[in-house]
Amino acid sequence: MTSRSNPGPLCFRVYLEDTDAGGIVYHTTYLRWMERARTEALRSAGVEQSECFKADVSFVLHSMNLRFVTAAALDDEIVVSCELHTRSGASLTFRQSVANQRTGRVHCTAEVVVACISLQTKRPRRIPSHMVDKFTLAGAAQAAEPE
Repeated sequence: MTSRSNPGPLCFRVYLEDTDAGGIVYHTTYLRWMERARTEALRSAGVEQSECFKADVSFVLHSMNLRFVTAAALDDEIVVSCELHTRSGASLTFRQSVANQRTGRVHCTAEVVVACISLQTKRPRRIPSHMVDKFTLAGAAQAAEPE
């Protein structure tokens, strides 16, 4: 996802709390890192979660297809990327990866679909037009899927 204020991918070091007893990154840690990257990608497009909540909008996980390639380990320097791949009237599809920042070796990839829902009804709803405009203005919507 790119925009004028895009902070770029998230970069950080693997800490002990991210690993199992053998110093290998625990599988659910990748999910947490990807969630943070998606939140920052939306923020960089001008979509703040706190503002969404006030507008009765939330983006919830619909589906996720993960591929674990190589294990990340304690003290590795990590980069987590997030790109908006497609959007429909009520969903966004992201492509994400977790890689070693120094070597470029990919640890995990994912295709993530989030659905737009009403917080009050917990039912799907169209993404509000002012949000869709932000995705388009940011150059984030590379393709549109039919509903």
